[in-house]
Amino acid sequence: MVETAETDIAVVGAGIVGVACALQLARQGHRVTLVDRQAPGLGASFGNAGHLATEQVFPIADLSILKRLPRMLLDPMGPLRLDWKYLPKAMPWFTRLLLNLRPAPFQRSVAGIRTLNEGSLGAWQRLLGSIGRSELFQEDGSLLVFEKPESRQALEALRTRMQQQAVPVDFWSAETVREAAPQLSPSLLGGLFFPRTGHFIDPYRVVCELFEAAKACGVRFVQAQVDGGHLHSAGVSLASDRGTLKARQVLVSCGAHSAKLTAALTGKRVPLDTERGYHLMLPGEHQRLPFAVTSLERKFIMTPMAEGLRLAGTVEFAGLQAPPSMQRAWQLHRLSKGLFRHDLSVEGATPWMGFRPSLPDSLPVIDRVCDGRVLLAFGHQHLGLTQAAVTAEWVGRLAEQAGGPEMGAYRLDRF
Repeated sequence: MVETAETDIAVVGAGIVGVACALQLARQGHRVTLVDRQAPGLGASFGNAGHLATEQVFPIADLSILKRLPRMLLDPMGPLRLDWKYLPKAMPWFTRLLLNLRPAPFQRSVAGIRTLNEGSLGAWQRLLGSIGRSELFQEDGSLLVFEKPESRQALEALRTRMQQQAVPVDFWSAETVREAAPQLSPSLLGGLFFPRTGHFIDPYRVVCELFEAAKACGVRFVQAQVDGGHLHSAGVSLASDRGTLKARQVLVSCGAHSAKLTAALTGKRVPLDTERGYHLMLPGEHQRLPFAVTSLERKFIMTPMAEGLRLAGTVEFAGLQAPPSMQRAWQLHRLSKGLFRHDLSVEGATPWMGFRPSLPDSLPVIDRVCDGRVLLAFGHQHLGLTQAAVTAEWVGRLAEQAGGPEMGAYRLDRF
């Protein structure tokens, strides 16, 4: 049994959001205990696409999802899949998703995502600079390519929508694409380049470096499974498989696993589900791309990293309990065929699956509730890495009771 320790703030969840928040809170003078059932960074943060996706200001779905629903149920290898066995449990979440596609809530979601994304690049530059690890992020932009003539209209429409949201975007001709990324197929017809984006050369190492900085600031780590908790006059008591941890405040930041603990502490049920994301890491492909490249038609991303090229982007709704379908990860290699002058090598390739925490309005919960005893930071869907640093700065303000009006869109009571 772990000896019960008094701490100012217990941070539950040691992914990129939780670790960044723990470091921020410790720097503000709080005694912080970080708790997770596994070592820091081994959840969704380990296998994300590594892309700082500040350009992705639109919700995870639009009304076209209604047309795609039959295919989602029938195509096990499609870019967006819904396991038919999980459908009954997923229906309330999808109903909320559809309601949020109405014009007014949709625009609120866009505004909320944009607010976080606009602060993300600067927040990451400050955070990595503060620990002397700026080299882990490359601000070199990202490219969305297309290969079918009939896709040009959709690309132009997307460019217009991006410009309306003040997202920096340039149209690149096929010649410009070839000059910037000569290993891509000459059959590509062009694309959209997003100059104010970039990529992390090793997302897992980013978490580890932040964790080391947090420990240097006095953050204590306890590897334990938190099963529940309750509030009392002195703060919070968390029940785990290694004893009880008492804290003045708790930050719930355990990603897709946050709903149960939030309900136990606040009495509020959160409509949190998970987008199961897959990647395929290709260790033999170090020189293929100069920056992250996404395919408009094939709907996946390829990000150059220190350990090779990572293919990612497939989404599956099947809950937290179903075993992974690693065929979906290998499908990413099949999708890459034809995008390069020469096919990618799969020698030594490794597949992976993780849980992205998603709420039906595509906005995270970032809030201070229960008289300040409970802080919340979860539900960032596929933008957890992008928004982690700015979320940490906001959580730091909430811990000091200094939240601003811009945080209203992320409140727990919106559900």
